[in-house]
Amino acid sequence: MSRHVLSLLVEDKPGLLTRVAGLFARRGFNIESLAVGVTEVPGLSRITVVVDVEGLPLEQVTKQLNKLINVIKIVELDASTSVQREHVLVKVRADNATRSNVLEVVNLFRASVVDYAPDAIVIEITGDSGKVGAFLKAIEPFGVKELAQSGLLAVGRGGKSITERVLRG
Repeated sequence: MSRHVLSLLVEDKPGLLTRVAGLFARRGFNIESLAVGVTEVPGLSRITVVVDVEGLPLEQVTKQLNKLINVIKIVELDASTSVQREHVLVKVRADNATRSNVLEVVNLFRASVVDYAPDAIVIEITGDSGKVGAFLKAIEPFGVKELAQSGLLAVGRGGKSITERVLRG
């Protein structure tokens, strides 16, 4: 199996996300990560999907996604030619005895404390999958009380944009 990051430019229409996810589900593909948001063009959204599949079945799903009327463009983003980031909020146990050690880890990974309580700290970190994974492993011994992680966000490197290509035709 191999990891693939797909960026879909779609019309912002109700039910489209369900149809997109359904295509992956019908093929038995597990979606590892899914992020959806508006773009710089009103009426268009970007769906970033991360799946672990072999090449040929992914090609079949991509062809079927292209057949959906509200899907404008699909681009596979390679790690070397794109910027890929995740965003995590994690609540960690931090009492008087451990707080300074937790803050050392926060500083080491250039994370931020976004909320403080006498028995816990909420930390925000943004970075590539490797950085986020290493941070979570380093903070785990202190006791993770709660975790919220975004889906992977990705854009291609350089001056070209997926929406420019579509708008120019």
